[in-house]
Amino acid sequence: MRPFEEEFELLNDTLQEMGALVAHSVHRSVLSLVEKNEDYAHQVIRDESRIDQMEIQIDDLAASLIVREQPVARDMRLVVAAIKISTDLERMGDLAVHIAERALSLMTQPPLPETVNFGELSSLAESMVLSSLDSFVKRDAQAARGVLEQDDRVDRHRNAIQHQLTQLMQKDPSTVTRAIDYLIVARKLERIGDHATNIAEDVIFLAQGVDVRRPREAQVA
Repeated sequence: MRPFEEEFELLNDTLQEMGALVAHSVHRSVLSLVEKNEDYAHQVIRDESRIDQMEIQIDDLAASLIVREQPVARDMRLVVAAIKISTDLERMGDLAVHIAERALSLMTQPPLPETVNFGELSSLAESMVLSSLDSFVKRDAQAARGVLEQDDRVDRHRNAIQHQLTQLMQKDPSTVTRAIDYLIVARKLERIGDHATNIAEDVIFLAQGVDVRRPREAQVA
C-alpha cells in the first residue's frame, strides 16, 4: 500500500475510533442520569481528553494530506468531511460531559415529585449518533438521510419535557433548581441530535457530492 493510501486509511480508521468512543460517552452519560450511576459519569469525564486528542490527530492527518498529496474530487471530500465530522464528534463529547456533570449534581439532590421521562429523547439521540456513524462507515447516503428525518422527533420530545418541567416549576417553586438541571440535560440531548444531523449531511456530501444544506447548488465533481 502506498503512503498516500495508508494515510487515508489511518484518517478513516481514526475517525471511526473517535466516533465509537463518542457514542459510548453519550450512552454512558444518559445511563449515569437515568440509573444514578457515578461510575458511568466519571468514565465520560475521563474519556473527554482522549476525544480531544483524537480530534487534534485527525486535524493533523487531514492537514498533512492536503499539503503533501493535494487530493481532488472524492479524496478531497473525505478530507473535508473528516475535519467537519471530528469537530461535531468533539462537541458531542463535550455535551456528554455536561450531561454527566448534571447527573452527578442531581444524584446529591432529592428526586422531583414527578417522573421526567427521558427514554424517548435519549433513545432517539443515541440512535441518531449511531446511525450517522454507521452511514459514514458504509458511505450510505440513504441511511444518512434517515438520520435527518429524525431531527424533528427529537425537537418534539425535548419540547414535551420542557413543557412538563415548566408546569412543575410553576406549581412547586421548590423544584426550580432541579428542574433547570433536567431542562439543560434535555437541551444537551437535542444538541447531540443536531450534531448527528451535521454528520449525516457530511456523509451525503462525501457519498454523493451533494450539499443538502444548499439543495439548489450543482453537485460537486
